[in-house]
Amino acid sequence: MWALIVKELRQVRRDRRTLAMMILLPVLLLVVFGYAASFDVHHVTAAVAGPRAAELSDRLPAFFTVERTERSATRSDAVAWLRAGEADVAFVTGRRPAALVDGSQLFSARAALTVLSRVPGLGPPTVLFNPGLRTSTVLVPAIAGMILVFVGTLITSLGVVRERQAGTLEQLAVMPFRPRDVFVGKIAPYFLVAAVDLAVILIAASGLFDVPFRGSYALFGLGALLFLFVTLGLGVLISSVSENQGQAIQLAMMTVLPQVLLSGMIFPLQSMAASVRWIAYVLPLTYFIELARAVMIRGASLPTVAFPLSMLGVLGVVVFALAVARFGHDLAPHGRRRSTRGAATAA
Repeated sequence: MWALIVKELRQVRRDRRTLAMMILLPVLLLVVFGYAASFDVHHVTAAVAGPRAAELSDRLPAFFTVERTERSATRSDAVAWLRAGEADVAFVTGRRPAALVDGSQLFSARAALTVLSRVPGLGPPTVLFNPGLRTSTVLVPAIAGMILVFVGTLITSLGVVRERQAGTLEQLAVMPFRPRDVFVGKIAPYFLVAAVDLAVILIAASGLFDVPFRGSYALFGLGALLFLFVTLGLGVLISSVSENQGQAIQLAMMTVLPQVLLSGMIFPLQSMAASVRWIAYVLPLTYFIELARAVMIRGASLPTVAFPLSMLGVLGVVVFALAVARFGHDLAPHGRRRSTRGAATAA
Protein backbone atom coordinates (compact mmCIF):
# COMPACT_ATOMS: atom_id res chain seq x y z
CA MET A 1 0.00 0.00 0.00
CA TRP A 2 2.84 2.38 0.83
CA ALA A 3 4.25 1.83 -2.66
CA LEU A 4 0.90 2.82 -4.16
CA ILE A 5 0.80 5.97 -2.04
CA VAL A 6 4.32 6.95 -3.13
CA LYS A 7 3.41 6.24 -6.76
CA GLU A 8 0.35 8.49 -6.62
CA LEU A 9 2.30 11.27 -4.89
CA ARG A 10 4.92 11.16 -7.62
CA GLN A 11 2.25 11.23 -10.31
CA VAL A 12 0.58 14.25 -8.73
CA ARG A 13 3.95 15.98 -8.45
CA ARG A 14 4.61 15.43 -12.16
CA ASP A 15 1.24 16.93 -13.12
CA ARG A 16 2.16 20.48 -12.14
CA ARG A 17 -0.97 22.02 -13.63
CA THR A 18 -3.27 19.89 -11.49
CA LEU A 19 -1.09 20.39 -8.43
CA ALA A 20 -1.19 24.17 -8.85
CA MET A 21 -4.96 24.11 -9.21
CA MET A 22 -5.35 21.96 -6.10
CA ILE A 23 -3.29 24.33 -3.99
CA LEU A 24 -3.68 27.79 -5.49
CA LEU A 25 -7.23 27.72 -6.83
CA PRO A 26 -8.98 27.29 -3.42
CA VAL A 27 -6.97 30.19 -1.99
CA LEU A 28 -7.69 32.36 -5.02
CA LEU A 29 -11.41 31.58 -4.89
CA LEU A 30 -11.53 32.33 -1.17
CA VAL A 31 -9.85 35.72 -1.57
CA VAL A 32 -11.78 36.80 -4.67
CA PHE A 33 -15.23 35.66 -3.63
CA GLY A 34 -14.68 36.77 -0.05
CA TYR A 35 -14.63 40.33 -1.39
CA ALA A 36 -17.37 39.74 -3.95
CA ALA A 37 -19.95 37.69 -2.03
CA SER A 38 -22.17 40.47 -0.71
CA PHE A 39 -25.76 41.49 -1.34
CA ASP A 40 -25.36 44.88 0.36
CA VAL A 41 -25.62 47.90 -1.94
CA HIS A 42 -24.07 51.00 -0.41
CA HIS A 43 -24.84 53.51 -3.15
CA VAL A 44 -26.95 53.81 -6.29
CA THR A 45 -26.82 56.22 -9.21
CA ALA A 46 -29.55 58.84 -9.48
CA ALA A 47 -30.85 61.43 -11.91
CA VAL A 48 -33.02 64.46 -11.10
CA ALA A 49 -35.49 66.12 -13.44
CA GLY A 50 -37.68 69.20 -13.06
CA PRO A 51 -37.50 72.85 -12.02
CA ARG A 52 -36.08 72.09 -8.57
CA ALA A 53 -33.51 69.56 -9.76
CA ALA A 54 -30.47 71.38 -8.37
CA GLU A 55 -32.10 71.97 -4.99
CA LEU A 56 -33.14 68.34 -4.62
CA SER A 57 -29.71 67.09 -5.67
CA ASP A 58 -28.10 69.02 -2.84
CA ARG A 59 -30.31 67.50 -0.15
CA LEU A 60 -30.32 63.89 -1.30
CA PRO A 61 -28.66 61.41 1.07
CA ALA A 62 -25.11 60.35 0.26
CA PHE A 63 -26.52 56.95 -0.69
CA PHE A 64 -27.61 58.47 -4.01
CA THR A 65 -24.83 59.42 -6.43
CA VAL A 66 -26.34 62.03 -8.76
CA GLU A 67 -25.17 61.48 -12.33
CA ARG A 68 -27.53 63.85 -14.15
CA THR A 69 -29.69 66.88 -13.43
CA GLU A 70 -31.91 68.75 -15.89
CA ARG A 71 -34.34 71.50 -14.92
CA SER A 72 -36.24 71.30 -18.19
CA ALA A 73 -36.66 67.50 -18.11
CA THR A 74 -40.02 65.87 -17.44
CA ARG A 75 -41.23 62.58 -16.05
CA SER A 76 -41.04 61.05 -19.53
CA ASP A 77 -37.38 62.04 -19.72
CA ALA A 78 -36.76 60.46 -16.32
CA VAL A 79 -38.33 57.20 -17.49
CA ALA A 80 -36.16 57.30 -20.62
CA TRP A 81 -33.05 57.72 -18.45
CA LEU A 82 -33.94 54.62 -16.46
CA ARG A 83 -34.70 52.64 -19.61
CA ALA A 84 -31.31 53.61 -21.01
CA GLY A 85 -29.60 52.49 -17.81
CA GLU A 86 -28.24 55.96 -17.03
CA ALA A 87 -29.42 55.77 -13.41
CA ASP A 88 -30.95 53.38 -10.90
CA VAL A 89 -33.34 55.99 -9.49
CA ALA A 90 -34.80 59.09 -11.13
CA PHE A 91 -36.37 61.91 -9.11
CA VAL A 92 -39.00 64.17 -10.64
CA THR A 93 -39.59 67.57 -9.06
CA GLY A 94 -42.38 70.05 -9.60
CA ARG A 95 -46.10 69.92 -8.85
CA ARG A 96 -46.12 66.11 -8.74
CA PRO A 97 -42.80 64.99 -7.25
CA ALA A 98 -41.99 61.32 -7.59
CA ALA A 99 -39.15 58.86 -7.15
CA LEU A 100 -38.89 56.38 -10.02
CA VAL A 101 -36.93 53.18 -9.31
CA ASP A 102 -35.53 50.79 -11.92
CA GLY A 103 -36.86 47.36 -10.92
CA SER A 104 -34.56 45.53 -13.33
CA GLN A 105 -31.70 46.31 -10.93
CA LEU A 106 -33.16 44.18 -8.17
CA PHE A 107 -30.71 44.71 -5.31
CA SER A 108 -30.24 48.40 -6.03
CA ALA A 109 -34.02 48.87 -6.20
CA ARG A 110 -34.60 47.18 -2.85
CA ALA A 111 -31.85 49.19 -1.19
CA ALA A 112 -33.16 52.43 -2.72
CA LEU A 113 -36.70 51.76 -1.52
CA THR A 114 -35.41 51.18 2.01
CA VAL A 115 -33.60 54.53 1.99
CA LEU A 116 -36.52 56.36 0.38
CA SER A 117 -38.87 55.12 3.09
CA ARG A 118 -36.75 56.97 5.65
CA VAL A 119 -36.46 60.28 3.75
CA PRO A 120 -39.67 62.35 3.55
CA GLY A 121 -40.51 64.84 0.85
CA LEU A 122 -39.09 62.99 -2.16
CA GLY A 123 -42.47 61.97 -3.53
CA PRO A 124 -44.07 58.54 -3.73
CA PRO A 125 -41.70 55.82 -4.99
CA THR A 126 -42.76 53.99 -8.12
CA VAL A 127 -40.99 50.86 -9.35
CA LEU A 128 -40.74 50.57 -13.13
CA PHE A 129 -40.09 47.59 -15.45
CA ASN A 130 -40.37 45.06 -12.61
CA PRO A 131 -43.05 46.48 -10.31
CA GLY A 132 -43.28 43.42 -8.08
CA LEU A 133 -39.50 43.19 -7.74
CA ARG A 134 -39.78 39.55 -8.76
CA THR A 135 -36.50 37.66 -8.57
CA SER A 136 -37.35 35.41 -11.51
CA THR A 137 -37.76 38.39 -13.84
CA VAL A 138 -34.19 39.48 -13.16
CA LEU A 139 -32.63 36.05 -12.74
CA VAL A 140 -33.93 34.27 -15.85
CA PRO A 141 -31.98 36.42 -18.38
CA ALA A 142 -28.84 35.78 -16.34
CA ILE A 143 -29.55 32.04 -16.18
CA ALA A 144 -29.88 32.01 -19.96
CA GLY A 145 -26.38 33.43 -20.18
CA MET A 146 -25.06 30.93 -17.63
CA ILE A 147 -26.44 27.99 -19.63
CA LEU A 148 -24.84 29.34 -22.78
CA VAL A 149 -21.53 29.60 -20.92
CA PHE A 150 -21.72 25.95 -19.88
CA VAL A 151 -22.70 24.76 -23.36
CA GLY A 152 -20.26 27.02 -25.14
CA THR A 153 -17.23 26.60 -22.91
CA LEU A 154 -17.44 23.28 -21.10
CA ILE A 155 -19.24 21.07 -23.63
CA THR A 156 -17.32 22.49 -26.59
CA SER A 157 -13.94 22.02 -24.91
CA LEU A 158 -14.77 18.40 -24.05
CA GLY A 159 -16.01 17.63 -27.55
CA VAL A 160 -12.96 19.06 -29.29
CA VAL A 161 -10.37 17.59 -26.93
CA ARG A 162 -11.99 14.18 -27.42
CA GLU A 163 -11.00 14.42 -31.07
CA ARG A 164 -7.45 15.30 -30.07
CA GLN A 165 -7.23 12.13 -27.98
CA ALA A 166 -8.71 10.09 -30.84
CA GLY A 167 -6.10 11.43 -33.30
CA THR A 168 -8.59 13.34 -35.44
CA LEU A 169 -6.47 16.49 -35.23
CA GLU A 170 -3.69 14.78 -37.16
CA GLN A 171 -6.19 13.89 -39.87
CA LEU A 172 -7.15 17.57 -40.14
CA ALA A 173 -3.48 18.42 -40.60
CA VAL A 174 -3.31 16.49 -43.88
CA MET A 175 -6.41 18.23 -45.26
CA PRO A 176 -6.34 21.62 -47.07
CA PHE A 177 -7.86 23.53 -44.15
CA ARG A 178 -6.66 26.83 -42.78
CA PRO A 179 -6.70 27.31 -38.98
CA ARG A 180 -9.68 29.65 -39.13
CA ASP A 181 -11.59 27.07 -41.20
CA VAL A 182 -10.94 24.50 -38.49
CA PHE A 183 -12.07 26.93 -35.80
CA VAL A 184 -15.34 27.78 -37.55
CA GLY A 185 -15.97 24.14 -38.36
CA LYS A 186 -15.53 23.18 -34.73
CA ILE A 187 -17.86 25.77 -33.26
CA ALA A 188 -20.66 25.53 -35.86
CA PRO A 189 -22.41 22.40 -34.46
CA TYR A 190 -22.21 23.65 -30.89
CA PHE A 191 -23.48 27.03 -32.01
CA LEU A 192 -26.63 25.41 -33.38
CA VAL A 193 -27.17 23.43 -30.17
CA ALA A 194 -26.66 26.53 -28.02
CA ALA A 195 -29.07 28.54 -30.21
CA VAL A 196 -31.75 25.89 -29.71
CA ASP A 197 -31.08 25.93 -25.96
CA LEU A 198 -31.49 29.71 -25.89
CA ALA A 199 -34.82 29.54 -27.75
CA VAL A 200 -36.10 26.88 -25.33
CA ILE A 201 -35.00 28.99 -22.35
CA LEU A 202 -36.84 32.08 -23.61
CA ILE A 203 -40.03 30.12 -24.33
CA ALA A 204 -39.91 28.48 -20.90
CA ALA A 205 -39.19 31.82 -19.22
CA SER A 206 -42.26 33.37 -20.79
CA GLY A 207 -44.57 30.41 -20.23
CA LEU A 208 -43.47 29.22 -16.78
CA PHE A 209 -42.15 32.34 -15.06
CA ASP A 210 -44.05 35.08 -16.91
CA VAL A 211 -40.82 36.93 -17.68
CA PRO A 212 -41.57 39.86 -20.02
CA PHE A 213 -39.79 40.53 -23.29
CA ARG A 214 -40.27 44.24 -23.99
CA GLY A 215 -37.46 44.87 -26.44
CA SER A 216 -36.34 43.85 -29.91
CA TYR A 217 -35.82 40.16 -30.62
CA ALA A 218 -33.35 41.08 -33.36
CA LEU A 219 -31.26 43.16 -30.94
CA PHE A 220 -31.30 40.40 -28.35
CA GLY A 221 -30.37 37.88 -31.04
CA LEU A 222 -27.40 40.00 -32.11
CA GLY A 223 -26.12 40.13 -28.53
CA ALA A 224 -26.64 36.39 -28.09
CA LEU A 225 -24.79 35.75 -31.36
CA LEU A 226 -21.75 37.72 -30.22
CA PHE A 227 -21.84 36.13 -26.77
CA LEU A 228 -22.03 32.61 -28.23
CA PHE A 229 -19.10 33.40 -30.48
CA VAL A 230 -17.03 34.34 -27.43
CA THR A 231 -18.02 31.36 -25.28
CA LEU A 232 -17.61 28.83 -28.09
CA GLY A 233 -14.24 30.34 -28.92
CA LEU A 234 -13.18 29.97 -25.31
CA GLY A 235 -14.19 26.31 -25.41
CA VAL A 236 -12.13 25.68 -28.54
CA LEU A 237 -9.20 27.64 -27.09
CA ILE A 238 -9.31 25.58 -23.88
CA SER A 239 -9.40 22.34 -25.86
CA SER A 240 -6.38 23.42 -27.89
CA VAL A 241 -4.22 23.77 -24.77
CA SER A 242 -5.57 20.64 -23.01
CA GLU A 243 -4.07 17.20 -23.47
CA ASN A 244 -7.09 15.29 -22.11
CA GLN A 245 -10.66 15.81 -20.97
CA GLY A 246 -9.64 16.13 -17.33
CA GLN A 247 -7.49 19.15 -18.07
CA ALA A 248 -10.25 20.59 -20.27
CA ILE A 249 -12.75 20.35 -17.41
CA GLN A 250 -10.32 22.00 -15.01
CA LEU A 251 -9.58 24.92 -17.30
CA ALA A 252 -13.23 25.32 -18.29
CA MET A 253 -14.33 25.51 -14.67
CA MET A 254 -11.66 28.15 -14.03
CA THR A 255 -13.38 30.33 -16.63
CA VAL A 256 -16.98 29.38 -15.83
CA LEU A 257 -16.96 29.90 -12.04
CA PRO A 258 -15.72 33.52 -12.09
CA GLN A 259 -18.32 34.37 -14.74
CA VAL A 260 -21.16 32.90 -12.70
CA LEU A 261 -20.12 34.55 -9.44
CA LEU A 262 -18.59 37.85 -10.58
CA SER A 263 -20.78 38.87 -13.52
CA GLY A 264 -23.60 40.39 -11.47
CA MET A 265 -25.77 37.31 -11.87
CA ILE A 266 -25.80 36.49 -8.15
CA PHE A 267 -24.04 39.36 -6.40
CA PRO A 268 -24.57 42.98 -7.47
CA LEU A 269 -21.53 44.64 -9.01
CA GLN A 270 -22.04 47.70 -6.80
CA SER A 271 -21.42 45.63 -3.67
CA MET A 272 -18.07 44.24 -4.82
CA ALA A 273 -14.80 45.73 -3.66
CA ALA A 274 -12.99 47.75 -6.31
CA SER A 275 -10.04 45.34 -6.15
CA VAL A 276 -12.34 42.54 -7.36
CA ARG A 277 -14.91 44.44 -9.42
CA TRP A 278 -12.47 45.01 -12.30
CA ILE A 279 -12.50 41.26 -13.00
CA ALA A 280 -16.19 41.50 -13.86
CA TYR A 281 -15.44 43.92 -16.69
CA VAL A 282 -13.30 41.41 -18.59
CA LEU A 283 -15.91 38.62 -18.38
CA PRO A 284 -18.26 38.18 -21.36
CA LEU A 285 -21.17 37.06 -19.17
CA THR A 286 -21.17 40.48 -17.47
CA TYR A 287 -21.98 42.21 -20.74
CA PHE A 288 -24.50 39.62 -21.88
CA ILE A 289 -26.44 39.93 -18.60
CA GLU A 290 -26.39 43.71 -18.91
CA LEU A 291 -27.69 43.48 -22.46
CA ALA A 292 -30.28 40.76 -21.79
CA ARG A 293 -31.81 42.58 -18.82
CA ALA A 294 -31.84 45.87 -20.68
CA VAL A 295 -33.56 44.45 -23.78
CA MET A 296 -35.91 41.95 -22.13
CA ILE A 297 -37.00 43.86 -19.04
CA ARG A 298 -36.56 47.55 -19.90
CA GLY A 299 -37.10 47.38 -23.66
CA ALA A 300 -33.82 49.18 -24.36
CA SER A 301 -32.86 50.28 -27.87
CA LEU A 302 -29.64 49.80 -29.84
CA PRO A 303 -27.88 53.01 -28.72
CA THR A 304 -28.54 52.04 -25.10
CA VAL A 305 -26.81 48.67 -25.37
CA ALA A 306 -24.08 49.76 -27.79
CA PHE A 307 -21.38 49.44 -25.12
CA PRO A 308 -22.04 45.81 -24.07
CA LEU A 309 -22.45 44.87 -27.74
CA SER A 310 -19.12 46.49 -28.54
CA MET A 311 -17.37 44.74 -25.65
CA LEU A 312 -18.73 41.36 -26.73
CA GLY A 313 -17.48 42.11 -30.24
CA VAL A 314 -14.00 43.00 -28.97
CA LEU A 315 -13.83 39.88 -26.79
CA GLY A 316 -14.98 37.78 -29.73
CA VAL A 317 -12.22 39.12 -31.97
CA VAL A 318 -9.58 38.50 -29.28
CA VAL A 319 -10.76 34.94 -28.57
CA PHE A 320 -11.05 34.17 -32.30
CA ALA A 321 -7.50 35.39 -32.92
CA LEU A 322 -6.09 33.38 -30.02
CA ALA A 323 -7.97 30.21 -31.00
CA VAL A 324 -6.89 30.48 -34.66
CA ALA A 325 -3.29 31.12 -33.63
CA ARG A 326 -3.35 28.13 -31.34
CA PHE A 327 -4.80 25.87 -34.02
CA GLY A 328 -2.16 27.10 -36.43
CA HIS A 329 0.49 26.15 -33.87
CA ASP A 330 -1.02 22.67 -33.44
CA LEU A 331 -1.34 22.01 -37.16
CA ALA A 332 2.04 23.44 -38.19
CA PRO A 333 4.23 20.59 -36.80
CA HIS A 334 2.20 18.06 -38.76
CA GLY A 335 2.61 20.16 -41.88
CA ARG A 336 6.36 20.41 -41.37
CA ARG A 337 6.64 16.67 -40.89
CA ARG A 338 4.67 16.09 -44.09
CA SER A 339 6.99 18.45 -45.98
CA THR A 340 10.08 16.67 -44.61
CA ARG A 341 8.73 13.26 -45.56
CA GLY A 342 7.84 14.54 -49.04
CA ALA A 343 11.34 15.93 -49.58
CA ALA A 344 12.93 12.68 -48.40
CA THR A 345 10.72 10.66 -50.76
CA ALA A 346 11.58 12.87 -53.70
CA ALA A 347 15.28 12.51 -52.93
